[in-house]
Amino acid sequence: MRNILVIGAGRSAVILIKYLLDNAQENNWLVTIADFSEELAKKAVANNKNGKAIFLNVTDQKKREEEIGKADIVVSMLPASMHITVANDCVKLRKNMVTASYVSNEIADLGESAKQAGVLLLNEMGLDPGIDHMSAMEVIDKIKKKGGKLTSFKSFCGGLIHPDFDNNPWNYKFTWNPRNVVLAGKGTAQYIENGECKEIPYTKLFERTETMTVLDAGEFEGYANRDSLSYRKAYDIENIPTLFRGTLRRKGFSKAWNIFVQLGMTDDSYKIENSEIISNRELVDIFLPKNDTLSTEEKLCKKFNLTTEGVIFKKLNWLGLFSNEKVGIQNASPAQLLQAILESKWTLGSEDKDLIVMQHQFEYVQNGEQKKLNSSLLVFGYDPRYTAMAKTVGLPVAIATKLILSGEINSVGVKIPTTKDIYIPVLKELSENGINFVEELV
Repeated sequence: MRNILVIGAGRSAVILIKYLLDNAQENNWLVTIADFSEELAKKAVANNKNGKAIFLNVTDQKKREEEIGKADIVVSMLPASMHITVANDCVKLRKNMVTASYVSNEIADLGESAKQAGVLLLNEMGLDPGIDHMSAMEVIDKIKKKGGKLTSFKSFCGGLIHPDFDNNPWNYKFTWNPRNVVLAGKGTAQYIENGECKEIPYTKLFERTETMTVLDAGEFEGYANRDSLSYRKAYDIENIPTLFRGTLRRKGFSKAWNIFVQLGMTDDSYKIENSEIISNRELVDIFLPKNDTLSTEEKLCKKFNLTTEGVIFKKLNWLGLFSNEKVGIQNASPAQLLQAILESKWTLGSEDKDLIVMQHQFEYVQNGEQKKLNSSLLVFGYDPRYTAMAKTVGLPVAIATKLILSGEINSVGVKIPTTKDIYIPVLKELSENGINFVEELV
């Protein structure tokens, strides 16, 4: 019996774990689910006879190495900063590892030692990064094979609310880590346009958006991701004149979110004194100029040239920003207080479903003719537990795990899924599970 060790049983892992357990008997697997919450691990296993739930504190080196040593392959669904600890053990104990997270510099440094150990550390096997890599490379390789030369590649992805459950003025609810949403875009976004490197500082990020229509799902806007430039090498398109990667939201989101950025409410670098007794209204007022004759609402409108009847103000008001409610978190940063306010309004309801939207936009020259191709994906969630986000993050990881165990994927070293030996079989099975891209010449 082969032992698969999954470390982390959070909400992004539920469909990953279900897939492994559903396929465990046929493939003679034991699926061990390890989490700091044994209760969460047991819930994930759900009494499946091929599953086992255990408590694991990842900082406990002895126990961690013991469990990794018993495994044939390790799936790390931990927070990104903790993967390196597991990866070091996997190289030391000669175990393959799969994760959905970006390759960190520390994991990249393990490349040579992983090769020497005959170990594969397969990273970026989720949605974005993951499905975006595989689907983009499939089209890029196809264009190259037909003699085409890529002149522009833009890629956008977003986790949003299903249209049937889109019932708030922001057209948004949390479908992944709320903290990551609040801190999204920190730093400077870099991309290339017509051969020139461009930069967008965080303070301008949500003012520069691109609009697009994705299949029959309506209009969206995309703002730039931090790093687009590294994808030139990753996708073997180093001389491409235009390369841009972005995050999708519904139209109008960015202008309203930019108010938080300009105020400083997304700052996580310091703590607010007496944060546990500050009301939402007082929190907003901290970031506004002092004026005893104007209300908080009036000061905000004056600073940003808004009206109380305008769309942006109504979005902010709907969140309860001007109420006397208190978050009640001690020693909190502005970003932490904002996150708590948002979570009270943007959490998926008991009947809600989510939506994943992805679109790649290719421009290329073939036989002297300029062509444009859009490749788009829509995935709808089942319910608040089995979400489209969990499906698109978890399924590629699970499929890759199976393919590594079967020997169909046999690379070694530190890898991401941009090569045919990985993306062809994974995309094939994703298609069989309803994750299909639609290509349109535009």
